[in-house]
Amino acid sequence: MTIRLRYWLFIGFLHLAIGGLTIYLLWEQKVWIFVVEIAVLFSLFIAFRIYRNFIQPVEFIGRGADAILDQDFNVKLRPTGSKDMDKLVTVYNAMIDNIREERTQVQQQHYFLQKLINASPAGILILNYDGQLTEYNPQAEAMLRLKPSDLGTTLQQHSHPLLRSIAEVPVGESKIISGKSIERFKCQVSHFVHRGFNRKFVLFQELSKEIISAEKRAYGKIIRMMAHEVNNSIGAINSILQSMLDFYDPNSPDWETDFRTTLQIAVQRNDRLNRFMKNFAEVVRLPAPHFESLDLHEMLQNIARLMTQQAKDRVIEFEWDLASKPFQLQADPRQLEQVFVNIFKNALESIGQSGTIRIHTTTEPLRLQIMDNGAGIAPEVADKLFSPFFSTKPEGQGVGLTLIREILVQHEADFSLRTHPSGWTVFEIIFKKN
Repeated sequence: MTIRLRYWLFIGFLHLAIGGLTIYLLWEQKVWIFVVEIAVLFSLFIAFRIYRNFIQPVEFIGRGADAILDQDFNVKLRPTGSKDMDKLVTVYNAMIDNIREERTQVQQQHYFLQKLINASPAGILILNYDGQLTEYNPQAEAMLRLKPSDLGTTLQQHSHPLLRSIAEVPVGESKIISGKSIERFKCQVSHFVHRGFNRKFVLFQELSKEIISAEKRAYGKIIRMMAHEVNNSIGAINSILQSMLDFYDPNSPDWETDFRTTLQIAVQRNDRLNRFMKNFAEVVRLPAPHFESLDLHEMLQNIARLMTQQAKDRVIEFEWDLASKPFQLQADPRQLEQVFVNIFKNALESIGQSGTIRIHTTTEPLRLQIMDNGAGIAPEVADKLFSPFFSTKPEGQGVGLTLIREILVQHEADFSLRTHPSGWTVFEIIFKKN
């Protein structure tokens, strides 16, 4: 039974009872019966007005609820002239406007996200709360040969080995997974919150072509560099030895001197080739750092003392601007010594004669800057400085900066090397907090 029906049944019964009682009690007094009947009719009118005032909000709320149920957020209510009703109308209309705007934004974001997923070069899989596949993009479909019939199944149920491997990757982690033959995939498993619960999604990208291309470039560069060094040494040594055979004359008084000089040159060339191979091996076989607590200020000053004589010979001064607090950090002292020896050596060679090397440190953050006012870095080579085995020196092997890069990367330090407009070349290192 609705509220309306109950209300009118109550009003009808009440007024019928009043009318019947009036006729029964005042039957002899016709005038009073007429007056009472007029009053009953007026009471019915008042009851109707009260009914309208009470039922109108219910009707408005009902129409609004129907519109929301039909997801029609364009239906708005008009003011009625009643203060209380107009307040309800204003609140409802503002709510509908907010819902419509938010719904439009959500739909726009959904369409944009859908287009982004479909256009992504990476394969994307979206799973439901039970780990079943609910959606995939065209790239995933092409790479894994997925079909609509695969929807609703778990990753473990698929025959593709990549999907079974992805199922074992924990949420929040990424992993390189090997496929058939030379296939390599980078897979990352993450989650998003949907209706208060976590749902997983997977991003994966094939790296086979990129890895092979990078390997070929690296191998080609290393082979060319090694061939250059080996051929230079072997060619020179063969030339020297061939000259000794061609001009061999045991009766010549200068033959023994020439023989010793020639062999000494050959030994020097072999030593240079040996040093190159040793330096190359140091970079390739760099061990993991053994972290210890050390004072960077003390280490820098000790290394500078070792190079004091070289600096004096070149008329180069060291200027110190060290933080007032101790510069304590966890690092491998032997590896960092190699880093700073190479940096100081490069600074001395860049200056050549007469200049300054400045050392500046701060402890908030843990920053070190080694600056020199030498020749600087040419703009065309600035982006290649830390490329493996790149060197600007005619006889350089590019091992120094390569070794510096590998050590600082293993120490998780941020670093840069560039020449500022002021003319100072700055090697900056920022260490992570312990």
